[in-house]
Amino acid sequence: MNLSRLVAAALMLSAAPVLAGSNATNKLTPAKPAEAAPSGEVLLRGEKLQGLPAVSLEALLKDPTPWDGKEVALSATVRRACQKKGCWMELAPSMDSKSAGVRVKFKDYGFFVPLDSAGSTAKVEGVVKVAELSESAAKHYESEGASVPRGADGKAREVQFMASGVELTRAK
Repeated sequence: MNLSRLVAAALMLSAAPVLAGSNATNKLTPAKPAEAAPSGEVLLRGEKLQGLPAVSLEALLKDPTPWDGKEVALSATVRRACQKKGCWMELAPSMDSKSAGVRVKFKDYGFFVPLDSAGSTAKVEGVVKVAELSESAAKHYESEGASVPRGADGKAREVQFMASGVELTRAK
């Protein structure tokens, strides 16, 4: 088969789903935010949970220093999630936006959670990080719906969690 026939055949095959009215998606389609799982179902993202040692969210928030840089498991309610892509979520012991929480980001920016994850229960595994944010990072999070805690000196500081895996159970 000559080159022009080969190119023509490849073009026809790549256009076949469009011409046939198929719902097939092109691999080059940009990533979309994660779709919500139905109520009561578990949505899995990232790596399968391995059974890392569990830390209570309350203990972590009271004194995060002993766990800084350590791999642990957390289980808590999702207070809010990024409203642009679902590229972070916030776990908290209360839905009160003034109470402390943990920002959960996702390893290698490799997966997202649904934008409407608030109220769901999340089990996550990953690494704890006590972080001081730059002013631009703080403003970025705030533009996505976050409440960023600030110290007496005005600097943005928070407890973060880099999740390698997430199990999200939708509220019933």
